[in-house]
Formats: sequence, structure tokens, C-alpha cells
Amino acid sequence: MKNFFFTFCIILIYGCTQVQQEKQSNTVETKIETVKKKKSFPKLEPNRYNVAFLIMDGTYNTEFTAPFDIFQHTQYRKNIKQMNVFTVANTDHPITTFEGVKIIPDYNYVKDSLPKIDILVVPSAEHHLDTDLDDKVMIDFVKQVDKTASFMTSHCDGAFVLAKAGVLDDVVSTTFPSDIDQMRSTFPNLDIRKEVLFVHDKKYITSAGGAKSFEAALYLCEYLYGAEIARSLAGGLVIDWNLKNVPHLVVNK
Repeated sequence: MKNFFFTFCIILIYGCTQVQQEKQSNTVETKIETVKKKKSFPKLEPNRYNVAFLIMDGTYNTEFTAPFDIFQHTQYRKNIKQMNVFTVANTDHPITTFEGVKIIPDYNYVKDSLPKIDILVVPSAEHHLDTDLDDKVMIDFVKQVDKTASFMTSHCDGAFVLAKAGVLDDVVSTTFPSDIDQMRSTFPNLDIRKEVLFVHDKKYITSAGGAKSFEAALYLCEYLYGAEIARSLAGGLVIDWNLKNVPHLVVNK
């Protein structure tokens, strides 16, 4: 009987210990999950242009990284109004570019409180000619930003997104060379030009994209900061920059 009682006590103590350990483990896991879920945002320095890059699955690397490189490097130039650069998407999960690069968005425009966006950059993405144009939430976001932004820019087929949002209705624009005819067919009322690498009309800058996204970004910097700063930014990336040598069209500044 004593043996039985002794065995029972051992089992009871062991069981209680296990329950306590499981509770502690669950508490630790909960704390870890809480830490994981806490989102941090980039530090945006005051008195700078806030430049948002609209990204999504299928975004093409070059149309994203080319203007990002140019604008980010303004932070290393003195006596100018530099740029804060950050990404916005409709998710907190990493997006995957067309080439397979994973990018964690800085802001989720669906639920986060966003800073005022001075310049919106719309890089091209895989489905900007079709299904992305049916994304009402994304298109409405572009419309909303357009109300207060100083510049709205696109690279390659990002122009289709701006066109769908209706912001190119009264301006001249361009897009990826082989997609100009499709853009004209999709948006027959727009004035879309060929044989130029970018077009600047009012606050809208649309570019052919690809490696020429560098040129469109450098043009905006030259417009804002002057030719000397633009050449300095280009030189830092080993780019020969002379606006006169770049086929472009400026309609209204």
C-alpha cells in the first residue's frame, strides 16, 4: 500500500511538473510570436521628399532598383532636399519579384498609417497589362496618392497602372516600346508617344523602363537639383549622363 501511495505521489508530481513546463513553454512561444508580429517602420528624416515605390509580386527588378538607387543616393549629397525612399504594398509578407528576389514591404497601404507621399514610383510588374488593372484597392490607392503628390512616375508598364487610375487622361505619356500599341488600344483617349525614353508632362513622368529607368530618375533629379547634382549621382553609379543625349519629351513642367 505504501509503495502504491509513493508511486502515485511521484506520478502526480511529475504530471504537475510537465503541466507547468508546458505552460511556461506556451508563454515563451506567445511572447516570441508577439515580438514577431510587432512591425517596425523605416525612419523617415524630416524635410525630405518622401518617395514611395509601389511593389507587388512580379515586379521587375530593374524598374524598381534603378530609380531606387538614384533616389537613395541623394542622401549622400549636401545642400539639397534629399529623399526618403521606402516601399509600399498590399501585404506585410515578402513580395517576390519576377526574377525571384524577395522584398519585405516597408508599409502595407491597406492597413498601415502611411506618411505623406511626395513622389510615387510605379515600377513595372508582370501583370500590369491585365489582372493588376482589376485590383480596385491598388488603383484607388494610386488615385488617392495623386491628390497630394508632387510627382507621379512610372517605368515600363507601370504606365498602365497610372492610366487605369485616370491620372494620365490629360497628359502625354509613354511606356515600354513594344507595349505602346497595346496601351493605345487599351486607353484609346490617351496621347502616348513612341521613340522617346521618357515624357514629362506636368507632374507626371513616364518612362520606357528597363535600364532606361536610370535616365528617367536622373532627369527628375536634374529637374529638382540641377545638372551638377544629377551628374554626380550618375557618376556614383558609373553612368554617363547628359540630358541632351537622351531622347525625351518635356511638355509642361
